[in-house]
Amino acid sequence: MLDGKKVLFSGMQATGNITLGNYMGALKNWVALNNDEAYQCFYCVVDLHSLTIRQDPAELRKRARTLLSLYIAAGLDPVKNCIYYQSHVSGHAELSWILNCFTYMGELNRMTQFKDKAAKHTDNINAGLFTYPVLMAADILLFQTDVVPVGIDQKQHLEITRDIAERFNGIYGDVFTIPEPYIGKVGAKIMSLQEPDKKMSKSDENVNATIYLMDDADTVIRKFKRAVTDSENEIRYADEKPGIKNLIDIYSAVTDKTPAEVEREFDGRGYGDFKLAVGESVNGVLRPIHERMEELTKDKAYVDGIIKDNAEKATYFATKTLRKVQKKIGLPERIR
Repeated sequence: MLDGKKVLFSGMQATGNITLGNYMGALKNWVALNNDEAYQCFYCVVDLHSLTIRQDPAELRKRARTLLSLYIAAGLDPVKNCIYYQSHVSGHAELSWILNCFTYMGELNRMTQFKDKAAKHTDNINAGLFTYPVLMAADILLFQTDVVPVGIDQKQHLEITRDIAERFNGIYGDVFTIPEPYIGKVGAKIMSLQEPDKKMSKSDENVNATIYLMDDADTVIRKFKRAVTDSENEIRYADEKPGIKNLIDIYSAVTDKTPAEVEREFDGRGYGDFKLAVGESVNGVLRPIHERMEELTKDKAYVDGIIKDNAEKATYFATKTLRKVQKKIGLPERIR
């Protein structure tokens, strides 16, 4: 708890371009918490985690700033929320090393994400990729986080975070808050426009499969026109129609209509009309984000001020936890 509020922590990696799926599944729900007085939220641009894969330095810096700006452009209030770069708070790396010493090899060997990423990057299976979950645990525990929004793919990481925290507390007393999963409004699960049995991914090699948050209006319409459907030409929400089901999910998410309402709205109309309507509705959501991004791009001083102020705010709270941990394990106190 922080000032009587529950602490919520989350973040996104500074690699690739943010997709419509990222927005609908996570970022939109973060924005909805802006005025919820029950939570103090920390939203991180996760740039240290990005280093498990070789990055172009200039591109990484550019993507990190773009992501932080997108947080704001999408509606996150940088005053009510702490929006910052992971790499600007050294406590993440410092606590990660300490927690490495309280994490067992067997636990890390069981992490499915390591196995998946190692299979994709056989030429660079590095120690950072292996200990990735420990840095994630440090991210969460550093702020005495009460709740963490997690999807199915992150559930295992929260579990190991809890295990590490409970092990540390068992040895040294009540040091870390044990985080719980945040159960908020379920975000829309957006699938690939070309392979609707797979999640929309920012790393998809097929550019027509993914709607990126910064796609221009013409590109969005073109991608939806090319979306995979079926030969029935019936707008019906059914598992055996994954392409149309995905388009209905997207349209429902941006219009707040139920799938049944969407079916009635487009009863008797063809796929061409429906695809165009979905594209136009998505552009309606993206347009104000693009406009705000343009403003932020032009106002470098404003964004720089947010980066500086929120790094200081995050560092203040992170340091309180880090000093407590360092004292508990016997590291020498700093001479002030």
